[in-house]
Amino acid sequence: QLRLVESGGGLVQPGGSLRLSCAASGFALRHYGIGWFRQAPGKEREGVSCISSSDGSTYYADSVKGRFTISRDNAKNTVFLQMNSLKPKDTAVYYCAADTRFECGYYRGPADAYDYWGQGTQVTVSS
Repeated sequence: QLRLVESGGGLVQPGGSLRLSCAASGFALRHYGIGWFRQAPGKEREGVSCISSSDGSTYYADSVKGRFTISRDNAKNTVFLQMNSLKPKDTAVYYCAADTRFECGYYRGPADAYDYWGQGTQVTVSS
C-alpha cells in the first residue's frame, strides 16, 4: 500500500525555521516527482515546491523562493522541505504528494495533478 507521512510541523516565531519530512512506504520516492502543497483556512490548496525524479530538478512558488529548499534522501525514502525566514502568511497545513504523471510540470497545482497524498502537518508562524 502506497503511503506518505508528513512530520516536522509546529509553532515557530516569525523569522524562524522548520524542516518538514515526507516519508514514503510501499513505493520508492525516487521514481516520482514529489511536491509540497499548503492550505490555509478558507483558501485553496496551493503548490509550494516540487522535486523531479528524473534529474532532481527543483521548483518553487514565487512566494517561497529563496526561503524554502526541497531535497530528497533516497536511502531514507524521504523528501524534506527546509523552511527558513518563516512569515505569518506561511501558516497552513502542509501536504506532500506524489506526481506519477507530470514530473513536477504542475508544481503550482492543481492538486488533482498529484495522485497520492499524505495527511498533512500543521505549520503555525506566530509571535
